[in-house]
Amino acid sequence: MPGGFSAYSTSMYQVTFSDQSMRELNRLDKLAQMEAIEPISLVKPSDLAHPREPLGKFSRNSQDFYRLRSGDFRFYFTVDGEKLHTHYILHKASLEDALFRLKLPVSEQQLFEQHSKFWRYLESLTK
Repeated sequence: MPGGFSAYSTSMYQVTFSDQSMRELNRLDKLAQMEAIEPISLVKPSDLAHPREPLGKFSRNSQDFYRLRSGDFRFYFTVDGEKLHTHYILHKASLEDALFRLKLPVSEQQLFEQHSKFWRYLESLTK
């Protein structure tokens, strides 16, 4: 979207996006942006309480993170009251690429998310 957007209101949560997330979304046309963010806009408290595919939950430095698969993208977000803050949006190819480079089977993706190299990679995207 021209000028991008940094927040999207839903009936349950307001969804906000980091700079990295905005850059990823702004690479898409408007229709593709709307399709990509639709799943996160539909997240309900009950989903967060009992996550199941395509939603996952893990902890990093005592903070709960969620991963949501949306088509070719993975949204990594936290919950802050009425807000879902999307820290990172990764194209699945980049994640699969990293899994391949580290020689971890895809079925061990949660272990990968705990791995410090994964977080250094994510943090490098914000620079």
